Amino acid sequence: MLKHCADAEDPYTTVEVRNPNARDAIFTVRVGFRDENGFKMAETTDQVSVPAKGTATHRVFGGRAGDVSRISHCDVQRRADADE
Repeated sequence: MLKHCADAEDPYTTVEVRNPNARDAIFTVRVGFRDENGFKMAETTDQVSVPAKGTATHRVFGGRAGDVSRISHCDVQRRADADE
């Protein structure tokens, strides 16, 4: 779930990952950065460890997309994949 998209004031995108499983898991989270025309400036994937039946907050540096001030919105994969 997207909590904050990177911008000039805070260059980090913040996402929240929930784990509905009864055991700890590592999830792969995908974030895309788009400009005002919808052009995908960059996309990144990170692995996030989430406790059983818990949530984890993860921050992704928007500078991976280049000029952070050009980021208009962020795409976050709605369902993260649990890694085996």
